Amino acid sequence: MAKKAGEFGSLYRGREGQWSWVLHRVTGVGIILFLFAHVVDTAVVGWGPEAYNRVLSVYHNPFVQLLELVLVAMVVYHALNGVRIMLLDFWPNAPEYQARLFYATMAVFVGGMIPIIYIIGRNVIREL
Repeated sequence: MAKKAGEFGSLYRGREGQWSWVLHRVTGVGIILFLFAHVVDTAVVGWGPEAYNRVLSVYHNPFVQLLELVLVAMVVYHALNGVRIMLLDFWPNAPEYQARLFYATMAVFVGGMIPIIYIIGRNVIREL
């Protein structure tokens, strides 16, 4: 017996709120993973300056520098989206403007990332 398309309701395809939720969680996990790696690479100092300098030399690799750019992007998005979430929590009328707030967050994110990409990107290109 075939089921009608509307029998279980409409399929939720995601809107601005869902995508901001997903991006907030993904960037939060990425930041936590970096924080863990940072604690580990800093702890290497206990094995002496040679070991520590060897670990830090990894940060001169262009691929790792690109990962640092991704990290900066995650931190910037996570912070901006956190401000958006605070507005939604504390401004009673904010849910009416949820989609606009998402797009404003994305506009500020992209606008802020342009100079950051230029600054970090030119260093990566120099390393290549």
